[in-house]
Amino acid sequence: MLRERLISSILIILAIIFILFVDWLVGAVIVLLTIAGLYEFFTMVEKKGINIYKYFGIVIGAIIPLSIAYRFELTRNWEFFFIVLAVLFLIIMQFRRRQNSGTVVDISVTMFGILYVSWFLSFIIKIRYLENGFGLLATLLLVTKLGDIGAYLIGSRFGRTPLIPRISPKKSVEGSIGGLAFSILGAFACRPFLPLPYLYLVFIGLFLGVLGQLGDLSESLMKRDCQVKDSGNLFPGMGGILDVIDSLLFTAPVFYFYMIITFK
Repeated sequence: MLRERLISSILIILAIIFILFVDWLVGAVIVLLTIAGLYEFFTMVEKKGINIYKYFGIVIGAIIPLSIAYRFELTRNWEFFFIVLAVLFLIIMQFRRRQNSGTVVDISVTMFGILYVSWFLSFIIKIRYLENGFGLLATLLLVTKLGDIGAYLIGSRFGRTPLIPRISPKKSVEGSIGGLAFSILGAFACRPFLPLPYLYLVFIGLFLGVLGQLGDLSESLMKRDCQVKDSGNLFPGMGGILDVIDSLLFTAPVFYFYMIITFK
């Protein structure tokens, strides 16, 4: 498992390094990750017997990052407008059903998938388009994913105290602390991109580290609810797309708004 996870991690890191240097490629990759992530999410939910609008949700979810990547806006912040339209279409689609039961759940879960995977992940594109976007995105990825790596390595070697066993039995308090330490080290390594005092970098490392772990635990909670071990099997030793991007789904939007508010 460790060997497979290490190989998958190295390949992902090499791909990320290449992608970061090309603006349009960042957008294209996020669109593809969104489509794959939504497919995994909706497939998991279907195991609970919920009649979600799978392919409608995937199409809508793909359009959101696509419009941001290629800066197509009918109105300012038009993704909000688009989300409202998606809700209206989902309600209209209910009129074709022969039964009324499950309407609220089906609409809610479909919209949650779009917001959770598509909208949250699309903030990576927005970060890339900010001033010093390359450095900011590199910081986000390095701090977040080093936290994941640290939690796994420290937890595997020294983990003794369960963190939240009902959600993720293998996660430990020691692994969580190790993940936060690795996130702080990642923030220090990004000082060439963010020339800030070290105390400030410690805060960013802790801030993103905690959010990343919350994102990881949130996806674990959903998997337990759907009674699946991994969201997919695309990456040997790691699982599916959602298993790889779960921490970024929480860190990307918060980091984006933090940068906008702090340095505007």
